[in-house]
Amino acid sequence: QVQLVESGGGLVQAGGSLRLSCAASGRTFSSNAMGWFRQAPGKEREFVAAISWNGGSTYYADSVKGRFAISRDNAKNTVYLQMNSLKPEDTAVHYCAARLNPYVTTDLHAYAYWGQGTQVTVST
Repeated sequence: QVQLVESGGGLVQAGGSLRLSCAASGRTFSSNAMGWFRQAPGKEREFVAAISWNGGSTYYADSVKGRFAISRDNAKNTVYLQMNSLKPEDTAVHYCAARLNPYVTTDLHAYAYWGQGTQVTVST
């Protein structure tokens, strides 16, 4: 089992920044690829970013490329999402997810464990 707890969400003006954190406990964290997804009201959950087990490979949705950065600290069992130049369309509940596999994928069905989510709201 892997338990994931997100933090760092909040309300920010357009153009601002937030840093999300996801603390993992339980099963060995450093062996798993991790991902961030988000879900806006009335929309399906969508891929945001993913990182491989050792941080050597990352992948981003086109909508956040160049603005967001995913990273991880295996010593702290934590994955981060630095979000810069935020836009109102980034408003959503953001979820952290863990794979039972070392490599990145954008497919949400490939992630076995999910956090409870943290709300990000970007105002105009």
